[in-house]
Amino acid sequence: MDQQYQLKAGHYYLYDMRDKPSAVTGERRFRLRTETVAIAFDLHTGEVHQHGTPTRILSWALTARRRLRAAGAWDSADDIVVVSGPLPVDEINNCLRIRGYCRRMFQRLSSLPHGKWMTRNTP
Repeated sequence: MDQQYQLKAGHYYLYDMRDKPSAVTGERRFRLRTETVAIAFDLHTGEVHQHGTPTRILSWALTARRRLRAAGAWDSADDIVVVSGPLPVDEINNCLRIRGYCRRMFQRLSSLPHGKWMTRNTP
């Protein structure tokens, strides 16, 4: 898994695990810092299309749906789903790491804990 979210001080930090840690601090530079994370994915396949800040992801989804509908692909446009909020960091990382996991997470969304919960940070 090249990209991974970590929860620190109530914020989600996105790291590219291919980056080498700093020789001085021992930490990688983060690519994104946000209070909530949004994930856009295909409802039928569970494939992740985009992830990041909710504003950017919602904008991407609206544009993608508009383009698909203009091309006559109404079903594909309707299959784009955006989930956002304070999701458990393990669930977010599983969506990025496991193909099709978003669809399973979406089916269990109502039973997931509401809010951020701290888990172990894996390097």
